[in-house]
Parts: sequence; C-alpha cells; structure tokens
Amino acid sequence: MTDAPYRCVARTAVGLFRALDLRIDVVGREHVPATGGAVVVMNHTGYFDFALAAMPFWRESGRFVRFMAKQEVFSHRVTGPLMRAMHHIPVDRAAGAASFRAAVDALRAGELVGVFPEAGISRSFCLKEFKSGASRMARAAGVPLIPVTLWGSQRVWTKGRKPSIGAARHVPISITIGAPLQPSRGRGTDTALLDAMSALLDETRARYPDPPGDDPWWMPAHLGGTAPTPQQAAELDAADVLERAQRRTRS
Repeated sequence: MTDAPYRCVARTAVGLFRALDLRIDVVGREHVPATGGAVVVMNHTGYFDFALAAMPFWRESGRFVRFMAKQEVFSHRVTGPLMRAMHHIPVDRAAGAASFRAAVDALRAGELVGVFPEAGISRSFCLKEFKSGASRMARAAGVPLIPVTLWGSQRVWTKGRKPSIGAARHVPISITIGAPLQPSRGRGTDTALLDAMSALLDETRARYPDPPGDDPWWMPAHLGGTAPTPQQAAELDAADVLERAQRRTRS
C-alpha cells in the first residue's frame, strides 16, 4: 500500500502545529517500535489527538498509525476519501465484528492500529471507562499494547468549545509513550492497561509547564479546575446521544 496521502496529511498537520507554535514535548520515544504490529492506546481530550499522538511514531521510526474511527467520518464527503487513502479502519456499530477482524488483520500484517478506548472525547479531561476492544485485538493478533497519554490538546480544540486561533497559539502539549504491555487472558490486561494509562496521565500532567491560570476550564474538577465532573460529563454525553437520535428521527 502507498502512504503518500498519509505522508502529505502528516506534513500538513506538522505545518499547522508550527504555525500555532505549539510547544510539543514527547517523553518515551524509546518505546516506539521500529517494526511489528501493536495497538496504540490513547486518552482522548481534544480533536487534534489523532495527529498529535501519531506524530512521534512517524517522526521517530517512519511508521504510520492506522486509527479506528466511527463510520460517519468515512461517509463524509471531505474526510471520507482522506481516511480511506490513509488506510484507517472504519468502525460500524452495526457490523462491529468486521471492524474487529480488519484491525486484527492489520496488526498481524505488522501495522500500528490506534484506539481511543474511551470511545469519545472526555469532557471532564479524566479517563472515562475503557472499552475492552483494544486488549481483545492485541490478544487475537499476538501483539503488544502501547499506552500513550496526551495533555494540553484540549486547550487547542475540544468538545463544547469554539476553536480560537488566538487561544490555541503557544499552547504546550505534553505526550508520554509508555512501555509496551503484553496482553494476557482474562480481565487482567484491561486492569493493567487502565492502571498504566492512569499512571502515565498523572506523570504527563505533573511535567506540564503551564499553571491553570485565572480560567482553569481545561483542568479536571478534582484538580481545582472548572471542567465538568465525570458525572456531569456523562450527563452531557447522554444528552448529545439523545439529541442525535431525535435529529435522525425527524429527518
């Protein structure tokens, strides 16, 4: 397969980040595998997480992460052709088994498959409950899980806030790549993955250079910020689901 479209999009993303003067700090580059398949597992706080989390992999080892994304992104007239050209993997909730098989086939072929186990942006900026798909894929393909945490991307653009070029400029972004985890049978892998991600996220926040300031909207409530609590965030997500269902019914 050709990666020319992916390479072009990646360079465009890097150009955008440079134009915004994002101060990107990456720790754990030594955990980027030079070869072989792996499931790259990331937390999700902002709309640019895809590009930010994938950047260390192709810059360090020339490797591209094939993200699993909802079918609606592939159906869009603009993003759809790009997603297919970059060989990302569509997730159709009505045909989940096919998406799972496609991901496992890619992993067995030596690809990196990117998964957001929270299945959506966390409005609370805390880790939400993880879906088990990432660990099941890793087990089925016989590949490791690579945990990655990001912090600061919510300040550039996130759910519920209008993007602002002025506010996004000069924002620090901290990324931590953790040591690979080997999947095992049972729920032990899910627990180990969540524990590893929680510890990595704490580490990533701890080295973040910017204090919350006078408007700590991007900080979790339990850390003194004004972001929604996890319960409030879950209620907002549920309201979104209901609104989308009502729109589909009216159309």
